[in-house]
Amino acid sequence: GISGSVVMPSLGMSSFCKYLHIPSSSSSSLLMRSPRESGISGLSTLTHVDQQGKAAMVDVSQKTNTVRSATARAVVHLTNEAYKAVHNNEVKKGDVLGVAKLAGIMAAKATSNLIPLCHPIEIRGCDVNLHLSEPPANDVVVNATVRTVGATGVEMEAMTAASVASLTVYDMVKGIDKGVKIGEVKLIHKSGGKSGEWHAEK
Repeated sequence: GISGSVVMPSLGMSSFCKYLHIPSSSSSSLLMRSPRESGISGLSTLTHVDQQGKAAMVDVSQKTNTVRSATARAVVHLTNEAYKAVHNNEVKKGDVLGVAKLAGIMAAKATSNLIPLCHPIEIRGCDVNLHLSEPPANDVVVNATVRTVGATGVEMEAMTAASVASLTVYDMVKGIDKGVKIGEVKLIHKSGGKSGEWHAEK
C-alpha cells in the first residue's frame, strides 16, 4: 500500500453500509446520527469529527510548541517527448522545474485556505526540490519539506506543496503531451509533536 494514505472503495450508501457491516435499513439515518449512536467504531476517534459526527477544527491551544518538520514526495511520469523537452529546457512556457518549485512554495503557504480544517501556520522554512530521474524512468521527482515551530504539524503543507508542484509540471508540459501522469503523492517523513518521528515504510 501507499504509506501515509488510505484508499477507500467507491461505494454507494447501501454498499458503503454493507462494507462497514451496517444494516442497510440504517442508511437513511446514518448521516444524522453521532458516531456513538451509529455504532461505527473508530469514527469518534477521528480528530476532525466532533461527538455529533460533524466536521470540526481541532483545538490546539493547549498543545506544546515544538519544532516540527514534514517531507512529502510526488512523482510526475513524463512521456518521452515531454521528458526530452524538460531536460533540454525547450518548453515554450519556460523553466518547468523552476516554475514548479515556486508554485510548491506558494502552495505550502496557502494550505489553510485550500484544506478547510487546517490551521494557519507560520512556516519557518519550505524547500521544494524537483529533479529528473534517469531514463528510462522519464520522471520528475518532487520532494517538499516544510518546517515550523508550533502546536500542530506541517504534514498537509508538505503534501500540498508536492501536489501543486506536480500539477504545475503538468500545466507546463500539457501542450507537448496531455498524456503526462501524476503518480503517487505521499508523506515520507515527519518529526516533532507528541507522536515524534515517523518514516514511511520503504
